[in-house]
Amino acid sequence: MSSEFVVTRVDDLPEGTHKVFEVGGREIGIFNVRGRYYALPNHCLHQNGPLCRGSVSGTVETSAEAGWKPIWAREGEIIICPWHTMEFDITTGRCFAEPRRRITTYPVTVVDSEIRVSIP
Repeated sequence: MSSEFVVTRVDDLPEGTHKVFEVGGREIGIFNVRGRYYALPNHCLHQNGPLCRGSVSGTVETSAEAGWKPIWAREGEIIICPWHTMEFDITTGRCFAEPRRRITTYPVTVVDSEIRVSIP
């Protein structure tokens, strides 16, 4: 069974920002990516580093459609662990170095301008 926690207000987390909060005895990072909210645990898969204290960035992608030319993409969707620079997709929790691995993502809702997170 999950518990829902009010974490912060929409006005306190502008687009393109993130903050770390204590939620249900855990540190959780809340991210505002283009007006959508995401929640991740503040620990990296690699060596349990403080993932959500890292920088938010984009990444370089290539594709056959782009002639394999590298392009900068997904600005604001990638969190970089400050300890060893492992990168994770904020929207899915997927690790770029080890794509089969993911960090947990928590459901986020907004009710009456309150950002709420559900923790199992």
